[in-house]
Amino acid sequence: MAEETVTLENLKDAMEGAAAAPEVAAEEPVEAAADPSLPPEPKIDEHGRSYATGKRKDAVARVWIKPGPGTIIVNGREVERYFARPVLRMLINQPFDVSDRSGQYDVICTVKGGGLSGQAGAVRHGISKALTLYEPTLRPVLKKEGFLTRDSRVVERKKYGRRKARRSFQFSKR
Repeated sequence: MAEETVTLENLKDAMEGAAAAPEVAAEEPVEAAADPSLPPEPKIDEHGRSYATGKRKDAVARVWIKPGPGTIIVNGREVERYFARPVLRMLINQPFDVSDRSGQYDVICTVKGGGLSGQAGAVRHGISKALTLYEPTLRPVLKKEGFLTRDSRVVERKKYGRRKARRSFQFSKR
C-alpha cells in the first residue's frame, strides 16, 4: 500500500474543485428558467373566458371576461340596473378606458358583501385582474393606474369604552 502524502497544494486543489462544483450546479437551473423578456401566457379556460377575484372593503367579486360587444352583467342584472349611480358605473369601466378596450369584452360577475361602493370597487379590481390574465401585455398600463392593487382600507373596529371606533361617550359633569 502506497501512502499518499497530503500537501498544502493538494488541499488547495481539492478545495478549489469542491468550490467550483456548486457554482456549475447553481448555473444550470438559471438557464432552464423561462426567458423573462417573453410575455407570460394568457390564462383562458375552455369557454374562452378569464376568471379573477376582486376585493374591496367587505365586498368580494368573482369576475369572468370574454370577447364580446361589451355587456356587463352583475348578479344577473345589467350594470345600469344594479349600479344605478353613474359614478359607480364609471368606476367599473375605468380598466377598459385606460387600456383602450371599451366595448371589446363581456363581463359576467357575482358580488357578495359590503355596500354598493365597495362592490363597485371589487368589480373594478376583478376586471383589472381578469384583463391581465386574458392579455398579459396590459399589466403595466393597469398597474401604473393602481387598478391591480387591492385597496386595503377597511372599517375600523369598535373599541371597548367608546361609543364608536374613536368617538367617546358624551361627557356629563353632573
